[in-house]
Amino acid sequence: MAPLVAFIAVVALGSPTSASAQPASPGRLQITWLGHAAFEVVSPKGTKVLIDPFLQGNPKTPAAWQDLKRHHPDVILVTHSHGDHVGQAAAIAKQSKAQVVASAHLVRSMAIPDAQKAAANVGGKLTFDDVTVHLVPAMHGSSPGGRPVGFVLTFAGSKERIYHSGDTWIFSDMALIHEIHQPTILLLQAGGGPFNQDPSVAALAVKKYFRPRHIIPMHFGTWPVLEGEAAVRQAFAGDKRLLLLTPGVPHSF
Repeated sequence: MAPLVAFIAVVALGSPTSASAQPASPGRLQITWLGHAAFEVVSPKGTKVLIDPFLQGNPKTPAAWQDLKRHHPDVILVTHSHGDHVGQAAAIAKQSKAQVVASAHLVRSMAIPDAQKAAANVGGKLTFDDVTVHLVPAMHGSSPGGRPVGFVLTFAGSKERIYHSGDTWIFSDMALIHEIHQPTILLLQAGGGPFNQDPSVAALAVKKYFRPRHIIPMHFGTWPVLEGEAAVRQAFAGDKRLLLLTPGVPHSF
């Protein structure tokens, strides 16, 4: 379990840690942060991927996005079994007929039709139209429901590669995640508190193991137990790759 705060993406001239939210552009990759660890990703071809859809009960999810009827993903990804990540995955899957990707034990335990259970494990990959989902390790808990994972998303015809870390602490196999997948966009847990890595450790993980073009912090500020935006800014001070998103506002790449 861990949290994330709503940030305001502001253009601050001369500030290396701010960036403006950009409107969606057809034919480009689009990422919308929905608060905490939840994201909607739309591929250049329009394939919709929902990640860790903890929306209802999430204080950082805009009200309009908490309406489950608005969600029609092709694929739902769940990093681990904790409620602030599984969220409304089953309910959204049932209404949208989306495939749900998670570690095998977790997805097989979910109350959704078997045809929608896309079981996989670390090192595996699944392809949905122009989106390929690679499962990578995460250093956390996931009980009940198997081991925690992260995801790397690649897109046909695009150089962008997204790494969603899930809940994790820094670990040396991040070097292999970079070597094998070379993610260009990091969706990185940076909330701290009793369950997750501090913002400074998240920044160290980037420094030691990754060479992205964009760093998007997540899972902070959702509740008081987590670090807030100020601590995240301080940890990544001077890094022009830091991109603070506003929940509900799409950003195109």
